[in-house]
Amino acid sequence: MELSILKVDLQNQVHCEQVIKLLNDYMNDPIGNNRPMPTGLAPQIISGLKLHSGFLGFFVLADDQFAGMANCNVNFSTFQARPLINIHDFIVAPECRNVGAGSFLLRAVINYATQNSYCRVNLEVREDNLSAKSLYRRLGFSDCVPRMMFWEKKL
Repeated sequence: MELSILKVDLQNQVHCEQVIKLLNDYMNDPIGNNRPMPTGLAPQIISGLKLHSGFLGFFVLADDQFAGMANCNVNFSTFQARPLINIHDFIVAPECRNVGAGSFLLRAVINYATQNSYCRVNLEVREDNLSAKSLYRRLGFSDCVPRMMFWEKKL
């Protein structure tokens, strides 16, 4: 199986369809919402991403099949005066798991950040997502020091 990386192009209809397909895979997963994407959300996602100037996305392809995706946001570290990448969604399609697609994709995001002088790559992971945590640890991710927490206020 040959793996390759492709930047997400939201002007490409096939890419938009694959963004939605992979997000739906993620939502259907027990680690996601364990239910399909709500009706009518897909067009809102694509239009919202198109308007978001900080969006940066990557697909991993396995023999030309869209096998996974990293939806990222570019942010800026004032402490380091350099941009950073935050991985918001990291998805490997169920039929493409355990073949190295996730490692390949994450390495590609890290390489992109390194080559473009970003200061770091952040990600969020559910505490109970043991397989994702294992992958992230293998590639050098760990808790922040001092340890940070992900908080939210729903609006």
